[in-house]
Amino acid sequence: MRVVFLARHFTYFRNFESVVRQLAAKGHDVHLAADKEEGFGGREMVERLAAEQPGVTFGFTPPRGDRDEFQLATALRLSFDYFRYLDPAYDRTPAIRARAHERTPRLALALGRVPGRSLIAAGFRALEHGVRPDPAVTRFLDGQRPDVLVLTPLIDLGSPQLDYLKAARAAAIPTVLAVWSWDHLTSKSRIRMHPDRVFVWNPVQQEEAVRLHGVAASDIVVTGAQCFDQWFERQPSRDRAAFCRDAGLRDDRPFVLWVCSALFKGSPPEAAFVRRWIEALRASGHADLRDCSILVRPHPQRMPEWRGLDLHRLPGVTLWGSNPIDAQARADYFDSLYYSRAVVGLNTSALIEAAIVDRPVHTILDPEYWQNQSGTLHFQYLTDPEFGFLRVAATLDEHLEQLARAMKYGRAPENGRFVERFVRPGGRDVRATARFVDALEDAALLRPHRPGAVAAALARPAVGALRTIARTSWGASLLQDPVAAREEAARTARLAEKHAQIERSEAARARKEQDKDRRWRRKRRQERVVRLKTLARRLLNS
Repeated sequence: MRVVFLARHFTYFRNFESVVRQLAAKGHDVHLAADKEEGFGGREMVERLAAEQPGVTFGFTPPRGDRDEFQLATALRLSFDYFRYLDPAYDRTPAIRARAHERTPRLALALGRVPGRSLIAAGFRALEHGVRPDPAVTRFLDGQRPDVLVLTPLIDLGSPQLDYLKAARAAAIPTVLAVWSWDHLTSKSRIRMHPDRVFVWNPVQQEEAVRLHGVAASDIVVTGAQCFDQWFERQPSRDRAAFCRDAGLRDDRPFVLWVCSALFKGSPPEAAFVRRWIEALRASGHADLRDCSILVRPHPQRMPEWRGLDLHRLPGVTLWGSNPIDAQARADYFDSLYYSRAVVGLNTSALIEAAIVDRPVHTILDPEYWQNQSGTLHFQYLTDPEFGFLRVAATLDEHLEQLARAMKYGRAPENGRFVERFVRPGGRDVRATARFVDALEDAALLRPHRPGAVAAALARPAVGALRTIARTSWGASLLQDPVAAREEAARTARLAEKHAQIERSEAARARKEQDKDRRWRRKRRQERVVRLKTLARRLLNS
């Protein structure tokens, strides 16, 4: 079986590394393709996979050949996405709604204020179905000849991966959406075109796929969270004394681990909040909190906010850890969880990993970060009264009391019920990776159906008219992606400035050459004058 696995960038494959390894171990060929480069170590990770597994290759997807068609498709997708977030369910999630609003074309923003939103959204969706997949995408799939195409995340705003889903459907290639993370079905865009199978972690996501995205229950496969398999049977890579020495902690006292989060754009820096939290622990009336060590793991996407914040002046505090995408970084990360007495964070998947390792897990509902916590739909899964595990404090004082009890007793019986429902619904001892691979092998045997082909054909004349309108200046202003337009304007400005710098440099170089030439000519004239004077003196003396 040949599997082509598409992601927006290589770091997405971090959550599927165990799947890729098992597929290769079973003799399947796997090609990992990314749309763009990123700077979080994903490229190095897939290079290691390809070097270690003979059946694994990697590369980039091809650039789009028809930019006008691609930009029109993106505008229609962003418009349809926007109408999803007008649903009352997102009234409590303003940051998610604002993120969509920021990228919505002006035409969709205007239409969002008139009655009949559901019909307008359906119109955008129908028009998008009428956009043909880019020929470069079709050629890519023809060259790869996959038995099954796996896409992730597919549901980011304006996702260009929809072109691959369309092209695969036209070529009768079975398709799978592999849901990347625990928040994607609630915080990302709609599944605009349904693949043949949708792989989810648990019954919670299964219900989300049906209720929020209209996926047929028969097309959903519950595999468990394969990205967390690596933490279940794992043992620490070194003893506690060696770990504390490597992390810069004292070995004679327990430590609390703070795991940082990838917060919404515009959120206050987490580093400043962590400093206040540390100061509160040091001023606490509980000796266990005043004297414990503190290990802070920064989030790899938000490293700049820690620059200039000197935690070394705070006693017993260490900032340590890197993105866990290689063997040593994973060992450091697991050992940090394993040896901690308790784990604290705002809203991050590291809290789930702490529950798997069975440590008490805490958070504080700070008003500055409510959009990242209560202002998201997925945060409630961690706090659910029936199967949640997160110990929530409304104030810092309440949190200190909870944390002091955890430091003394260290038990977390609530973790097990969450893990068995949310992470490994097939049973704590059933690896999600194996279930994922089995389901993928089954999906490769499907006979894909091609719904909507007639509707897409009917929509194409309207798409052609829109394409003509989009080529006008006023049409482009109504249909363009505002963020992309600003980025393009910024790129154009940077390019113009670069050209201007080159022109200024060339002009300065030309002036320098002219000055040098003038000085050379003046010197030559002076030398001739000297020679003539010398000759004249010789003639007179003779």
